[in-house]
Amino acid sequence: MLLHVPEILTPDEVRQARNVLARAPWGSGRITAGEQSAQAKNNEQLPETSQETRELQALVLAGLERHPVFFSATLPKQISPPLFNRYGGAANHFGNHVDSAVRYLRNGAGRVRTDISCTLFLSEPEEYDGGELVIENPGSQQQRVKLPAGHMVIYPGTSVHRVEPVTSGHRLASFFWIQSMVRSNEQRQLLFDMDSHLIRLRSTIGETDSAVIGLTGTYHNLLRTWLDV
Repeated sequence: MLLHVPEILTPDEVRQARNVLARAPWGSGRITAGEQSAQAKNNEQLPETSQETRELQALVLAGLERHPVFFSATLPKQISPPLFNRYGGAANHFGNHVDSAVRYLRNGAGRVRTDISCTLFLSEPEEYDGGELVIENPGSQQQRVKLPAGHMVIYPGTSVHRVEPVTSGHRLASFFWIQSMVRSNEQRQLLFDMDSHLIRLRSTIGETDSAVIGLTGTYHNLLRTWLDV
């Protein structure tokens, strides 16, 4: 499932993040790449241990926590700490790659199976040229993503994807991975679709209609069947 999740951060929060990033200590993005990805990766990244990274992580995680669409679409069991990157100048692209299946957390804090990849845009589209996130879909047309600041895209961690070269300006973003309580992408898609339809149905006929109660029960029974907590 590829999904645009709007307004994870408010405009004020985007400005706050940009102010932090303006004073941030950028380093090589290859430090968190796997062996194959490192050959394709040419960008800058904030050190995981920096004060700026910790401040921004708290901001992003708070935005995710309050966003109902994010929870419904991902059913998160564990979220890797958000990281932050910059594309522009000589460090301006990330070629085709697949994210590593497991993200090992710092200082032995555990590991996250990367069921879902997330990119949260922190630059406005008109601030840079190029820089589209391109996601390859086997047997169908590739999808090109370039969203407003504060908006996020989620997509399967199994996807081949890349960031096109940034030819002017700078592209700022946060990226991270999610281990879902429902491992199957297809099952998550079905549950998200059902939940979305239920929300619209409740707004039309109310919470106590027998059809709404029955479908809500079906949703939770499917979730119980597929859940890993």
